[in-house]
Amino acid sequence: MSENLSALSFRKSAGKNLFERMVEAAEKTGTAAAPETARSLGEESLFGDAITLGAVSFYDFLKKENEGKKVFVCNGSACLVAGTQGKLHDALGRSFSEREIGHICCLGRCHQGGAFQYEGRNFSGQSDTALDALFSKDCSRASSERGQTSAAGVQPALLRDAATEDRYEVVSHLQPAQLTAPFPGVEKYFAPFRELLKKDRDWLAGELKDSGLRGRGGAGFPLHFKWSACRASEGAVKYIVCNADEGDPGAYIDKYLMEQRPHSVLLGMMVAGWFAGAEVGVLYIRAEYPDSIRIVDAAIAELRAAGLLGKNIAGSGFNFELKTIKGAGAYICGEETALLASIEGQRPEVRVRPPFPTVEGLYRKPTIVNNVETFSNIHPILTLGGKGYAKIGTAQSTGPKLLSLDSHFAKPGIYEVAMGTPLADVVTLAGGFRTKVKAIQVGGPLGGIVPVGKIGELTVDFESFKKAGFLLGHAGVVSIPESFPMIEYIQHLFQFTADESCGKCFPCRLGSTRGAELVAKARSDNSYKIDRTLIDDLLDTMELTSLCALGGGVPLPIKNALQYFEDELRPFLSSEPEKR
Repeated sequence: MSENLSALSFRKSAGKNLFERMVEAAEKTGTAAAPETARSLGEESLFGDAITLGAVSFYDFLKKENEGKKVFVCNGSACLVAGTQGKLHDALGRSFSEREIGHICCLGRCHQGGAFQYEGRNFSGQSDTALDALFSKDCSRASSERGQTSAAGVQPALLRDAATEDRYEVVSHLQPAQLTAPFPGVEKYFAPFRELLKKDRDWLAGELKDSGLRGRGGAGFPLHFKWSACRASEGAVKYIVCNADEGDPGAYIDKYLMEQRPHSVLLGMMVAGWFAGAEVGVLYIRAEYPDSIRIVDAAIAELRAAGLLGKNIAGSGFNFELKTIKGAGAYICGEETALLASIEGQRPEVRVRPPFPTVEGLYRKPTIVNNVETFSNIHPILTLGGKGYAKIGTAQSTGPKLLSLDSHFAKPGIYEVAMGTPLADVVTLAGGFRTKVKAIQVGGPLGGIVPVGKIGELTVDFESFKKAGFLLGHAGVVSIPESFPMIEYIQHLFQFTADESCGKCFPCRLGSTRGAELVAKARSDNSYKIDRTLIDDLLDTMELTSLCALGGGVPLPIKNALQYFEDELRPFLSSEPEKR
């Protein structure tokens, strides 16, 4: 059935697709789940009511429960351990009823805490006075009348507004900087791309292989394999998709690149399109990052004005267009096959692989899917050459890597280092911790929990983390203070997975829910202890049999917590078998 739906959706692929119309339909009231709305949306694409309702009922910002919500409080890991959200929720209660307050995850304000979204704008660290002023009628009217600048590569005036100030450290440990280097302007930045259009695609294949670039989304898959597979796939229509919906709490690397270096992402997609023979690139950007959507759209317009998009670019015969699609609040869309299903207007469930997206991707056509940071690494390869790029980092993990540090660091922000840099050096660059911290979680809710005593044993690369039993992932860093109960953090991880599971496979859908229930009961009932054998079996089952990395990945940090914080967790665990 899903293949037929992909084919139907393909009929509208060049225009506004079904998913985009779903998002638009929800903008007025907060939901697209009304039966008459869902029916109207599906008719044009020949989707039945059940298919359309099944899709819109999945997304946080489309489903019925979102109707009437006016303000959204971040419930991501970084804001949780910052301890700011309870006070924020109480403060919002002065201006909004409880039914008007929703939740959102994550806003990329991990460096500050106290994050929320209001009227399509993100805020963090607001004082009570600032909150009261923000929600006054005069402020709301001014907000609706405020204009924006359109120059891509420069923050719009909206972001420089005091109410939305989003300042954090941006530090490069590389000389010269690569991913954080100042943007020199479109003509100079895209000069290597213009030169590339004159070369042979086999030349680029060799440079990509020499570079050793591995995907920065977490899996670390060699990029040249993926791109070459798509290039070799048969088909007159191919696509390039940027996965900008990776919503790991604690990771605001994608946000930084899209808002401060958008052209680095776009250039990478354009190079991929030229190499694989695709004419359309789609950036699927999280609804949680409204400024990213506006800035990337402005950057695309700037490229079009410069003659770098459209038909016969620079007289090369290469045709390419870029468009953004706004997400609707679904963490699972960070998984590439769920993201592709989402664009098609289907329920964003993970697809069984093979076939892989390079053979059957968007609309079942060959597709390259990479994340934001991966595409941003293409420009350094063009300027340094594949072998020059590979000199940065280690033999197996090459190139630069960005990390995002949360509010428990003395200088939170974005840090650029060479792969292989000691993790302790990153902590030193950030001035150490400003609070007493017992562990850090690296790589989002599926990343390992690293005790502070282990930081000195790790280097920023895939092999070091894997060998030590952790995961580098996207490299967002969330600090767990000594005062924050580890049992509460475990419950948070289970509940996050339960909330965000697509529901397609039992181990993830049921296992995460059961895990959250076990921990909640142990925390609320002093007479109840979690059977250690039961929890171990549950984690093993999720890890070994889940369809994707959501259910399969969350056991890692929980196992780390059970291993390294056994003494703290002992009051909640029992060695005796659970009575059933």
